Amino acid sequence: MIRINLLPYRETEKKADLQRQIVILAGTFAVFLLVIVSLQVYVTAAVISLGTKVKDREDRLAVLQKKIGDIEVFKQDMKDAEKKLSIIKTLERNRLYPVRLLDELSRVVPVEDIWLEKLSEQGTELRIEGVARNNIAVALFMKNLEKSGFIKSVDLTSSKQTEISSVKVQQFILLCSVERGA
Repeated sequence: MIRINLLPYRETEKKADLQRQIVILAGTFAVFLLVIVSLQVYVTAAVISLGTKVKDREDRLAVLQKKIGDIEVFKQDMKDAEKKLSIIKTLERNRLYPVRLLDELSRVVPVEDIWLEKLSEQGTELRIEGVARNNIAVALFMKNLEKSGFIKSVDLTSSKQTEISSVKVQQFILLCSVERGA
């Protein structure tokens, strides 16, 4: 009988299988390392790119914040200029007001019957103090004042009889509501 020894063949086959498995394992590990390294490089590049974008955006934000600050200063300057212009317009509109008011008063005062002693104005209220021959002259003066363009209303605050140089006269105080825009 012939005997065939197959052991060395199987051993060589086992060695070849083991070598193939080691090569496959090493190749898989190399591919795995290559994928990990590629992923790491990609993530690092993305982080650097995002960091650059963030820095650019922060720089742009700083520039825009400065522009916003400049715009706010400009707006405040515009408000101040508008306020000054409105004051100038008001002053210009009311520049001739005192002259016209005194002119109107000189027209409505009955020269022979009334003497004005004091005029004072606070806001829209005009206080007139004077002396008249009698109550009728005061009433006529009040009617004339109400008809004038500057006076809205006239109120008699006080009227009392006094004596000046042995002549009996009426001393009066009137409060008038003044209209500036007339």
